[in-house]
Amino acid sequence: MVELLAPARDKKAVSAALNNNADSVYVGISDYNMRANVAKISIDDIADITRQCHDMGKMLYVCTNTVVDDKQIQKYKKQVEILEKYDIDALIISDIGMINVANKTSIPIHLSVQANTTNTEALKLYRDLGVTRAVLSRELSLDQISEICKHSPIEIETFIHGAICVAMSGRCFLSSYFYDRNANNGECLQPCRQPWMITSTEDKQLIVEEHENNTLDHSRLLSPNDMCMIEHIPDLMKAGIDAFKIEGRARPADYVACVTKTYSEAIKLYEDGLWDIKSRELIPGWLDELRSVFNRGFDTGFYYRIPSKTSYDNKATYKKQDIGIITNYYKKVGVAEIKLWQDLKIGDEIIIQGNKTGSITQKVESMQVDGENIEYIKEGLIGLKTDTQVRQNDHVYKKVEIENMGE
Repeated sequence: MVELLAPARDKKAVSAALNNNADSVYVGISDYNMRANVAKISIDDIADITRQCHDMGKMLYVCTNTVVDDKQIQKYKKQVEILEKYDIDALIISDIGMINVANKTSIPIHLSVQANTTNTEALKLYRDLGVTRAVLSRELSLDQISEICKHSPIEIETFIHGAICVAMSGRCFLSSYFYDRNANNGECLQPCRQPWMITSTEDKQLIVEEHENNTLDHSRLLSPNDMCMIEHIPDLMKAGIDAFKIEGRARPADYVACVTKTYSEAIKLYEDGLWDIKSRELIPGWLDELRSVFNRGFDTGFYYRIPSKTSYDNKATYKKQDIGIITNYYKKVGVAEIKLWQDLKIGDEIIIQGNKTGSITQKVESMQVDGENIEYIKEGLIGLKTDTQVRQNDHVYKKVEIENMGE
């Protein structure tokens, strides 16, 4: 069976991944996090998160895949000792020096995509250095990945969904050039996602025309569409890949819940032998779900060809509107007491998020004030039956179609 690996930027996202059938979760920690701008997990949080994962029979991997100097290596030695005591399941590393440090512990080592691994000979060398799994470069085709899987001495992991960097396996220096921020230490400000214009020394502008079978946005030449392989699960499974990885450690819990659940369903359908029978019916719904959360449009990356589509801004079909908080939960009757500061009506779809709750989405089918059923409320305290257990201080959001925001 293939392993489904989901991202998490905070405790809410960890719970969202676990509650939606991720086999493993990967997180970053401060100082060595390639998503430093949005990191909300400290090394002190790892003990609780590890227990949460292990209690559910899942695994936790910790990313320490930044570029480091001698001073940072010394601090890393101390942090690795702490992580070993927390019994994490693997460290994700790209730097050879950090691999050498990690080898002095019992923690398994996974090679980060930042190492840009593209061939079997490199995998043999990394095996000799103590690496047990490698995340292959995103620039490889499916045929190349399949061939590597046949001969690899270690486990193979590949990305199947999420953002694609314009630079080779994320080795980008645009943020350093424009903002004096180090993208290779987790400080990427994504200047590639901005509109750009190419002008020659003679002040002539490059205009990218729309091709017959393509829809290039000429102003965002450096911003690829997101990868989405939900329609191609059989090809990925047949390639012999050991773990499917979802990109998104900068994304909120509802994104993690949606994408993890969707890919989990697709993988199960294939493993149950029902792909040929039911996939045609289910794929449109899966794509609608994936489009509902943050995305820049979808492509298949380098799996089948060179990516040819560039992206606009976020193309999600809804946004979250902060409308309230859970003030109490009555477990026997499955009813949440919610303090609302925005309006809510029957038929609205809400998202409830919390560190233990993760992220759940449900439609409002009934709500009460002082025991009386109501259809609409502008603000105030309500009772609402939930599909699953929620907790005090969980945040409540309303899903609002983007074109209707602000109406």
